[in-house]
Amino acid sequence: MAKTETMTLNMGPQHPSTHGVLRIILELDGETVVKATPVPGYLHTGIEKNAEDKKYMHVLPMTDRMDYLAPMSNNLVFCLAVEKLLGIEIPPKAQWLRVLLSELTRVASHCVWLGTHAMDIGAMSMFLYAFRERERIVDIYEMVSGARMMSSYFRIGGVMEDVPVDFEEKVRAILRDFPSRFDEYEALLTKNKIWQLRTQGVAKISAEDAINWGMSGPSLRGSGVDWDIRKSNPYSGYEKFDFNVPVGVAGDVFDRYMVRMAEMRESLKIVRQALDGLPEGPVMARVPGVTPPPREEVLFKMEALIFQFKLYTEGFSTPPGEVYQAIESPRGELGYYIRSDGTPKPYRMHFRAPSFCNLSALPKLVEGEMVADVVAAIGSIDIVLGDVDR
Repeated sequence: MAKTETMTLNMGPQHPSTHGVLRIILELDGETVVKATPVPGYLHTGIEKNAEDKKYMHVLPMTDRMDYLAPMSNNLVFCLAVEKLLGIEIPPKAQWLRVLLSELTRVASHCVWLGTHAMDIGAMSMFLYAFRERERIVDIYEMVSGARMMSSYFRIGGVMEDVPVDFEEKVRAILRDFPSRFDEYEALLTKNKIWQLRTQGVAKISAEDAINWGMSGPSLRGSGVDWDIRKSNPYSGYEKFDFNVPVGVAGDVFDRYMVRMAEMRESLKIVRQALDGLPEGPVMARVPGVTPPPREEVLFKMEALIFQFKLYTEGFSTPPGEVYQAIESPRGELGYYIRSDGTPKPYRMHFRAPSFCNLSALPKLVEGEMVADVVAAIGSIDIVLGDVDR
């Protein structure tokens, strides 16, 4: 009687298609995946614990380093959580700028996902095309903040400063050019027979299983679940914007791809509305002792320098209490829990990272699939290891 044995194979942690230092222990029966065990932790930074030893305004730059492909999304949710603790009302212009830049961040993040995901499967040219568009959004980051990735442009109370005079021109150029570029992407991939064979019917997950595994974002909506925090629990004025929430049907790699492609077009719709309706006024709330006074209220530059130095060294206190704030990041529900004991430092911080939750469903996606499809499955859930390990 023939005896069969399975083989254990380590995929990663140093593997280009795990999208970071992720190890996956695969148990294989021939080329079929019998069991898959994700092993994160190789990029662990301890950001949550480190944040508890820093003043609130010093935590902000750390949030950029978590999901480093969507830094403004991390800035936004942290600012919203602290502002909820403080009870601050954000000026309309700052809210609109936050929405505009968060949606550009979504497009930039999806461009990185598309380029790397397509390259994993063998569509090499897509990587260059997608990064071509991402660079133009990173140029916007540099324009408003001086930094191309870790911008820290959003601040507790609003944004760092008003946008420069040529900001609108640059953003409108993106609105003009990007739709045709998205058409190019789809012309290369969507009806490509090789792409369809590598993605359709691969790594399927039902709506029920996706919910039970805690998936969110495009990975959840690809299974047909119409859930988007921008619609269900609006923040930063999203209820004032008109946009659709794309959903899939089959819950496979192809549907998750189609959802993200449609999302990029919807994000441009939001950006256009935000730019057309951008209100006038201040970009920082006036909260004594927490936010700097407007420049026109500062009589001498030395006063401003003294205030900034005092704010930086002494920080500000929040009322005792706890809050949870969630947003719809490019990867799904990104939530920040903060517990305050009334000091200038958070007593406890915990992040609900969408990449971590989506990664937990990977065994469900790949068990029973071919080993070659593991790469497609990982790419389709769009994880960022800084978000997983934090």
